[in-house]
Amino acid sequence: MKKIVWLASALLILTSCNQQTEKTGFVNNTKVVSDFKEMKVAQEKWTKRNNEVRAELEEKAKQFQIEVQGYQNIMKSMSASNRQKKEQELMAKQQELQREQQARMQEIQQGSQVEIDSIIGKVKTFIEGYGKKNGYTYIYGDTETSNILYGKEELNLTDAILKELNGGETVEKTEEKKEE
Repeated sequence: MKKIVWLASALLILTSCNQQTEKTGFVNNTKVVSDFKEMKVAQEKWTKRNNEVRAELEEKAKQFQIEVQGYQNIMKSMSASNRQKKEQELMAKQQELQREQQARMQEIQQGSQVEIDSIIGKVKTFIEGYGKKNGYTYIYGDTETSNILYGKEELNLTDAILKELNGGETVEKTEEKKEE
């Protein structure tokens, strides 16, 4: 009977040793997304677009201010009805400028958010494919809320994934090209 228990224990131990261990890793999500070349290009594009729109709107606001100052210079010589008519016209223009400003800023915000969401989706899909291709059971995401408090450095896949995402370029090479 002791031999059977011993044999069963040995068999159980050998069987458990033959099972595959799960391959895991983790990725700093924030770094991968922010250092991804496509994200940098998108951010530059939307920052440039935002600056262009702001400049256009500032120019319109300056023109409006000039018109208001012109009115203030001549308003005393106008009749009460003409003054009231001009003031209503100026208020309507001011409201139109405010609506245009809100609409254009909202357009930029929505456009940039759609593009950023698309890029984040692309990164997630890439990491999933990377995990399957390289035999990972799990790849955890380390975020700003630090859901991974500790991980062996050899399990950190951030730089490897970034390198593949950026077409073989490391972050340092990307930064060097930008400075040149």
